[in-house]
Order: sequence, then structure tokens, then C-alpha cells
Amino acid sequence: MVRLSVALHVASPTDAIELIETLRQMAAMTRLERGCQECAAWTDPEFTVHYSESWATELDARRRVRSSDFTSLLTLMESGAEPPEVQFDFVTATRGLDYVDEIRGAAALRLVSERYP
Repeated sequence: MVRLSVALHVASPTDAIELIETLRQMAAMTRLERGCQECAAWTDPEFTVHYSESWATELDARRRVRSSDFTSLLTLMESGAEPPEVQFDFVTATRGLDYVDEIRGAAALRLVSERYP
């Protein structure tokens, strides 16, 4: 999985509202693309606008970065008052309770199975 995280620092609350509306429209379209697992936009109390995408594979993420829609996202990021914070995280493994069992042993799994039969 590949996760893109973007933080955009804006000059005013009004700028944040306008930016979040545009990003949410973009996110709705992005979620329809093949390989997209998640796409969201939100603001925090300091009016920093956050945007994230999660892609099933690196190939899916590469296809996204090459797309004209991503060019639009880049243009939007460049329009901010400050340079955006952009980060790509490459997740190579996902594990569940098997990881807990490996670390803590079968006792931890018994506790979970007793609570959630």
C-alpha cells in the first residue's frame, strides 16, 4: 500500500473553506479510480488543510501521480501561502492479531476471543 499525505497551510479560514471544498470534490472523483482504497480531505482547528490518498499498490500510486487529475492537485498545492508538506508512505505489510500472538503469545488471543465470541 502507498499512502499520500498532504498538509497545506493557508492564510485565512476563508481560504481553508474554499480549499477544502475543492479537495473534497477531487477526493470524490479519486475514490472512483482503480486501486484507490481511501481519499479524504479535512481541516484541523488551526485551519491547516489535510488531504490523503491510499493506494492498493505502488503501480496504482504511480498511475495516479502521472494522471492529469494529479497535475490539478499539484497546481492546487502550489497555490498556497506556504510550501505544502507532502509525504508518501510505502506500507509493505499489514498484520492483525497474528502479530499480537507472535509478540505476546496465545494468552492475548484467548482474551480477545473470550470477549468477542
